[in-house]
Amino acid sequence: MNFTKDTGKYIVLFIMAVIVGTFATGCGKSSTSGEKASKDNGDGELNLFIWSEYMPDRVIKQFEKETGIKVNYNVYSSNEEMLAKISAGAAGYDISVASDYMIEIMRKQDLLEPINKDNIPNMNNLDEQFLNPTFDPGNEHSVPYMWGNVVIAVNKDAVKKNIKSYEDLWDSEFKNSLVVLDDQRILIGIGNKLQGESMNSTDTKVIQKSKDLLIDLLPNIKAYDSDSPKTMLVNGEAKAGIVWGAEAYLASVENPAVETVLPEEGTNIWMDNFVVPKGAPNQRNAEAFIDFILQPEVSAEISKDFPYANPNLSAHEFIDEDILNDPAVYSPKEFLDKSEFFTDIEDAILEYDRVWSEIKQ
Repeated sequence: MNFTKDTGKYIVLFIMAVIVGTFATGCGKSSTSGEKASKDNGDGELNLFIWSEYMPDRVIKQFEKETGIKVNYNVYSSNEEMLAKISAGAAGYDISVASDYMIEIMRKQDLLEPINKDNIPNMNNLDEQFLNPTFDPGNEHSVPYMWGNVVIAVNKDAVKKNIKSYEDLWDSEFKNSLVVLDDQRILIGIGNKLQGESMNSTDTKVIQKSKDLLIDLLPNIKAYDSDSPKTMLVNGEAKAGIVWGAEAYLASVENPAVETVLPEEGTNIWMDNFVVPKGAPNQRNAEAFIDFILQPEVSAEISKDFPYANPNLSAHEFIDEDILNDPAVYSPKEFLDKSEFFTDIEDAILEYDRVWSEIKQ
């Protein structure tokens, strides 16, 4: 399979189930508007609030060099942490990254500024499948950045069992040897899926059963790590893990004994997007930064360090074939068909919060 040319073919049926593309896009020429942004906004700063391990320093330095805009880099470890800080009135952030379901929540809470797409001509480089999503019709408040999945990574030198499923990780062979994502929606969602239910279930009985399943898994969990779970896989501290697909890929590059397993139940598929928090003091600079990132060569440079699936179609010609062909990053259609995007579960999130606290107490 050649995902370089056929990425759309392998993901279109799944993506179109949740995303209805109406934008006309193409491999347009790159453009930059950072210099003008810096002049329009007097202080020449950009306050970036983003996941750790998600933006190379050299890309930020290149943006600063080309525009004269100083980037202040701040990180969070989960969508929920980001939401808590912004909704609590943490002032001064100009740009952040939020996943699909979180944008839906933030829009409802009026926490986002509308984005002026006239300032982001490089949106033309994005694959139309990732535009006009159901969680933000017309991309009024968001611009796609990366997308990906959650997979199992296994050190074949340390594991005897043939791993095919999330359920296999409950085996006593993994006692005190798993690294898992520190993410309540993902882990509780896996519990839901093991019951044959949706990862977005709001049924109290389903959620409670997922809590019981995860408590049973606790003896096997050595660490929770959403930032760099690959580290414990590479150095041998963990035999296996529930990790981001890109982290599984990077772990396998550093330690060939680490292999990716696409769990037979399916998994979570996510899409991260740039957003501008309400009241951002330097919104013009934020839009200039997004436009800079969407240049094909810049976007591809980010994929070298953090090889998540890239919605920037024009960047694919600059991305290593090994990444484009790796199922941990660009998964086959049959796996995507069994997988789910998260949605806003509204008041049921309180039950998820309660259950997560009980699991980790």
